[in-house]
Amino acid sequence: MCNAQPAQFAVGQNSTASIVESARQRSGAQTARILRPGQIITKEYDTQRLNLEVDGNGRILAAKCG
Repeated sequence: MCNAQPAQFAVGQNSTASIVESARQRSGAQTARILRPGQIITKEYDTQRLNLEVDGNGRILAAKCG
């Protein structure tokens, strides 16, 4: 089950593959996805997914499960 608290270290960093994977592993999530501004996303809640919200430059703004 995803726990976003351990993934908070990633907030403020660039969303490189290594940062995204480290955040996923620390959160315990099975998957991670990057949510870009204006991107159309599915709204279903997945307890095994980490969502990383990024700005237009790819900097991580938030890490949340779902």
